[in-house]
Amino acid sequence: MDATLWQKILDLCDSLSKVTYENLTKIIRLEQTGSATGARNLDDSFQNDVDSWMGGGTCFSMTWHLFQALTDMGLSPRLVMGHKRKERNIHCALILPDVTLDETRASFLFDPGYLIFDPLPIPEPAPFGTGVAFFPLTPNCVQLKRPTLYSMELWTGGAGGPMKLRFEYPVEGVSVEEFKQHWSESFYREMMTYPVLNRLDRERGIQYYYQKGNLVTRDKNGSRMERVDESARVETLSDVFKLSPALIEKALKILEK
Repeated sequence: MDATLWQKILDLCDSLSKVTYENLTKIIRLEQTGSATGARNLDDSFQNDVDSWMGGGTCFSMTWHLFQALTDMGLSPRLVMGHKRKERNIHCALILPDVTLDETRASFLFDPGYLIFDPLPIPEPAPFGTGVAFFPLTPNCVQLKRPTLYSMELWTGGAGGPMKLRFEYPVEGVSVEEFKQHWSESFYREMMTYPVLNRLDRERGIQYYYQKGNLVTRDKNGSRMERVDESARVETLSDVFKLSPALIEKALKILEK
C-alpha cells in the first residue's frame, strides 16, 4: 500500500475520532420509524458523510461508515462481531487484512465504536508470532491477544490499573447481511433504555463517559465520577459531548414515556 492511501485511511480515522458515541439519535430514529429496520435505514451513516450526521453514532454506525469508506477506496475490509462474557454480538469492529507497509505485512483492527481511532496491527498467534501486541494509547492503553488462529481478544487499561478483557472477536468475520441483522437486534437491547454517551478528546487525551446519571472523566492520571443533577443534565451533556440541546431533550422525552 502506498503512503498516500495509508494517509487517507489515517485521515478517515481522525474524522471519526471527532464523532461522539451516543445512543440518543438511535433512540430518536426508532421512535420515528417504529422498527429497527426502518431506524437502521434512516441512520446518517448510510449517507457516509460524518459532517451530515444528526449527532454521533454507536459502534454499528461508526463501523459501517468505516466499512463503506474503505470499500470505496478499493480495499477489502472484514466486518467482525464482538462478544462480551455471555452477551454475544454486542459490539462490532472491522479488520483490514494483508496490508503491506514499509515492506512489512500485517492485518489491522479498526474499532471506532470503542473509541480506538488508531489502526492496530494484529499480532500473529503462536507458533507464528508472539500472540500479543501492546499499544500505549491515551488515556486507555490497549492490548490485543490471539489465543488461537481464529480468535482475538481486546484488553484495555489505564493509569496503572489492571488490564481488563473487553471483547472477544472471531476473526473470520461476518457477512454484510449478518452484520445488519445484529445491528437491527441492537435497537432492542437494555442499553437503549437510558442515555449512553462516550467521547474522546484525542488531542488532550481525555475520555468522557455518561451513563445512568453519572459522568466519568478519564485521563492519564486516572478517573473521576460525578453525579449530573437532572436540572443541569441537558446543558452539561450538550457542553461535554458536543450535541445540540434540542436533540438531547428530544431523546430524553422519548425515554420518559
